[in-house]
Amino acid sequence: MCEEHSGIGRRAVFVTGAAAALTLGSVSFASAAGRSEGRETRTVRGTLPTGSPDFVYVPVEVPSGVHEIKVAYTYDRPPVPAGTAGNALDIGIFDERGTELGGQGFRGWSGGARTEFFLRADDATPGYLPGPVREGTWHIALGPYTVAPQGLSYEITITLAYGEQGDAVEPEYPPARAKGRGRAWYRGDCHLHSWYSDGRRTPAQIGALARAAGLDFINTSEHNTHAAHAHWADVAGDDLLVMLGEEVTTRNGHVLALGTEPGTFVDWRYRARDNRFGRFARRIRRAGGLVVPAHPHATCIGCNWKFGFGEADAVEVWNGPYTPDDEVALLDWDGMLVASVREGGGDWIPAMGNSDAHRDPDVVGLPQTVVLADDLTREAIQDGIRAGRSYVAESSRVSLSFRASGGRGEHAGIGERLKTDRDTPVTVRLEVTGAPRCTIRFVTDQGVLFTSAPLPVSGEGAAEWHTTPAYAAYVRAELRHETAAGPLPGALAAFTNPIFLGR
Repeated sequence: MCEEHSGIGRRAVFVTGAAAALTLGSVSFASAAGRSEGRETRTVRGTLPTGSPDFVYVPVEVPSGVHEIKVAYTYDRPPVPAGTAGNALDIGIFDERGTELGGQGFRGWSGGARTEFFLRADDATPGYLPGPVREGTWHIALGPYTVAPQGLSYEITITLAYGEQGDAVEPEYPPARAKGRGRAWYRGDCHLHSWYSDGRRTPAQIGALARAAGLDFINTSEHNTHAAHAHWADVAGDDLLVMLGEEVTTRNGHVLALGTEPGTFVDWRYRARDNRFGRFARRIRRAGGLVVPAHPHATCIGCNWKFGFGEADAVEVWNGPYTPDDEVALLDWDGMLVASVREGGGDWIPAMGNSDAHRDPDVVGLPQTVVLADDLTREAIQDGIRAGRSYVAESSRVSLSFRASGGRGEHAGIGERLKTDRDTPVTVRLEVTGAPRCTIRFVTDQGVLFTSAPLPVSGEGAAEWHTTPAYAAYVRAELRHETAAGPLPGALAAFTNPIFLGR
């Protein structure tokens, strides 16, 4: 075993096309070139101060004849004053093709979920991509997520195994179509994590939970890696459409790449100030995906969305069990609806909801987005989400039917426009099942203009409200649980995208 020390003192700062990054001194195995068997290990130690760059790269000179790379790491976690962030260090790896932003060198990322990983031609640790181990300069990528005032001391152990490379595994991906019921309402959860990032469930376990929750489709969304894409084919079936994506986890917020082509990698190594997000939003769309900012008002470090919504195809307003940050996200989204009607109403951002489930006791399908789609295919589901033909419900027990009608037989549903004159009387009707003791609220660009009495314990009921396009530019519906006391509304049981009124 050979040991090396590295730190800020041995550095070359460079720009990757986004934020400044730090490259440390190389770890060399060059003397081992030509070996045909055995293992060799190098250990690197160093300390990162507060204010370190977002990404620190450790170059590793990999000689020929290697069939496996294994990396293990540890770092210190000293006590810190109350209210001060302690140490958290993420890790991943890029191969000999380099670390260029959006380049081809990405080989895996586990964030802070694992303390070691390996790669070889026929297999890899979940979150990492199997494939050839080629000669050249590889880079271990460190992400000092937060650094304590005392600094962050780390140790990395790199082991190369020599020998003949195994046979590469041909990836198999889930189909882009399930059986479906033609044009119908389909239920889905598009924000889920397996053990291929920081979740604790296998794809098979998630598939079983999705079916138990009454879901018709799901979308995979591992943090900063597409390594799971080839592990969902056995989960999909006639009754469950599995779409593929990524949760692009930047230091200024997270965004779902929803329903991209298999094998699509979307880079995350930039902040809002770097002016790079538009490039990768276009990357998502070119790969057939939707751009969906996730939990925009979440309170965890780096989770709050700071890139704006100009590139968004939809926004995740409700994430997991309903909490105050979801309420803030709902109000913020409603403000965006008001801005859209002020500017003509033609360009608005639909809302959706997902579970973000990682492990027990996280509930898959709490909440779920219910989409009116022409069939149970990736493109049809995406079309429904993009058009806003959807509502969000806390479970498959809750079903809504929401319509607006005019005096001459005109009618429109969720995400549509009722094209009537400004003063034409309009009737808005919501029918509900599965929501005992919940109240119905109709929300417009003026705010909440109607609140019903609580529904009976059967959970079934309906409410009607009368208005005109001159009085309400749009109407959306909410189902709210009972609240114990005070002026604040209860938690959501469901809500719809709007119906727009007027020409």
